[in-house]
Amino acid sequence: MTDLDDPWQVRPDCFPANRNIAAQLRFLLNYAVLAPSGHNTQPWLFRLDADHVDVLADRTRALKVVDPQDRELTMSCAAAAETLALAARQFGFSPEVTALPEGPAADTIARVRLKKTQGHATSWAVLDAIANRRTTRVSYAPDPLPSDLRKACVAHGSDNSASVLFAADSPAREAISDLVAQGDRQQFSDPAFRRELANWIRSRASGGHDGMSGAAFGMPDMLSGLGGLVIRTFDIGGSTASGDARKIREGSPVLAAIATPQDGPPDWVAAGRTLARMLITLSADGWTASYLNQPIEVDALRPQLRDVMGISGYPQLLLRIGRATLPSASARRPVQDVCVT
Repeated sequence: MTDLDDPWQVRPDCFPANRNIAAQLRFLLNYAVLAPSGHNTQPWLFRLDADHVDVLADRTRALKVVDPQDRELTMSCAAAAETLALAARQFGFSPEVTALPEGPAADTIARVRLKKTQGHATSWAVLDAIANRRTTRVSYAPDPLPSDLRKACVAHGSDNSASVLFAADSPAREAISDLVAQGDRQQFSDPAFRRELANWIRSRASGGHDGMSGAAFGMPDMLSGLGGLVIRTFDIGGSTASGDARKIREGSPVLAAIATPQDGPPDWVAAGRTLARMLITLSADGWTASYLNQPIEVDALRPQLRDVMGISGYPQLLLRIGRATLPSASARRPVQDVCVT
């Protein structure tokens, strides 16, 4: 049996080494579905073939208010493809990821083709890093990011035709804090934004196996429904802005952006693949991250973030990075729910 009710429980020693490649591919999808996604919508589907997997956009899970172009949706699907490829490599496959094999207008975001190699030992470190990765919204310890990890993050961007840049000094961090706060106030002032966000706040025990627990917003998981009601009903942009600004000043030792030369589907795929590799590399060394994408999601603020960070292209993601106690894992849909024929 290669499907798990909870993919977070995937174990390398359960890999079906003696079964056919179709069964092995299906097992590897337990790692792919652990990739990050906006609001934990998990907007992906997987189509298995004899020697490859197509990662498809599930646009029924699109966030039409905060992500009207499906930019973040595309990045999420690309992160799932890259996570699949990284996991496959640990089991002796040589993966080849092709972005948008049917063209930018199609729903196939990436194709991961696998070829078996010989004499490869399974690496548990990367697989553990995938299974232990968490998005952590609390304040982080003040530890600086080691130079080798910074270099690794930058290299991941270069490998995917993207750039990873770090906020260099206090004035830049203060300016970013202001932009995030402006984004919070503008987004929460929009009732449509609040409704969309509230629709994805639900207990980890909910039957959908998706969405964000109220625990991410500082309340018990069992009160997630109440949290959604509050967000839907009230404009909490002011308090959210204050909290995020304080967290950036006092609990975010590292701020990083992923940027691309242009701003179309191929660039979004590059950013998503870079994100997956960055987060898994950080997780393997005991670091965590969360998102501050408000200045990118609000069109008027995006050029300002570009200038503050010294980006020559287009910022796609803004991350805070640090060390913290990891929270409980967010819900994940099992593989049988995301496979199509």
